Amino acid sequence: MKPVLVSGIQPSGKLHIGNYLGMLKNSVDLQNSGKYDCYFFVVDLHSITEPFDPKEKRGQILEVTAEYLAGGIDPEKAVLFLQSHVPAHSELAWLLNTITPMGELERMTQFKDKSSRQQENINVGLFDYPVLMAADILLYDAAVVPVGDDQLQHLELARTLARKFNARFGKTFVEPKALLTKTPRVMSLKDPLKKMSKSQPEGCLFLDDTPEEIGRKIARAVTDSGSEIAYEPKKKPGLTNLLEIYAALTHMESQTIAKEFAGQSYSALKKRLTEIVVDHFTEFRAQKKALSAKPDTLVRILEKGSERAAKIAEKKIVEVKEKMGLTL
Repeated sequence: MKPVLVSGIQPSGKLHIGNYLGMLKNSVDLQNSGKYDCYFFVVDLHSITEPFDPKEKRGQILEVTAEYLAGGIDPEKAVLFLQSHVPAHSELAWLLNTITPMGELERMTQFKDKSSRQQENINVGLFDYPVLMAADILLYDAAVVPVGDDQLQHLELARTLARKFNARFGKTFVEPKALLTKTPRVMSLKDPLKKMSKSQPEGCLFLDDTPEEIGRKIARAVTDSGSEIAYEPKKKPGLTNLLEIYAALTHMESQTIAKEFAGQSYSALKKRLTEIVVDHFTEFRAQKKALSAKPDTLVRILEKGSERAAKIAEKKIVEVKEKMGLTL
């Protein structure tokens, strides 16, 4: 049997290039490697811990599904499903809650960051988010989870809960490992000291932006004082961000790119980067448009994938309940 790999994306608006380089591109590469049994899902339960409009949620779910598919996720090679349509996720999260110390959740830095940004909606779900994430992973006996540095703390909790449950109730869960990949931390084009975020659309390169929008955003991207093109992350964060995006899409090294543009202007680099971004996502834009025009097809793909995931997840829930004495 191949090791299981689990990963998900929230349906909370269009994906940007940071999401692509940090998760989607990597997921497609892992899927196509043939080394893993891959489970990719739309994490709609996580998305409702932040303010949202119920009228828009279905559209967001279908949009991110179209983006998964346009980006290269293949339902024939991986299980693509909707989190809320597999009840075992919520059920296991509750069972894991009973062995999760409050202190473990109180120290989570993402809860502190998010609650500071949405002070009028600091809900229990936001606090309990890492336990649901642990359930997402442990349900499928995931051996590896592709994560960025900002999710390592949550994954460590999943590992802790797996060990704790196994020690108390008997061997049940696989202890997952992080699969760290070399991906740049893509920063906002408007403020290169902050991570690229949908909340600041002018600082985002969305995957389906038109060539005109891409050109305008890159042309207006904040660079740095001086005119020398050099890869200096501390001294030139704006320029570094552009070089790292360039490098990630061309499989080149940032330092090599900087040397190639030595003596040229910032505008020359921006012009070439625009061409690279436009070309890289041309097929994606066409595929997403075609898929989005067939919402019934997207629904069927999610329903089929959710049925497959539910069969696996339900077996694990039965095992967990037996270990905890919750069966008659």
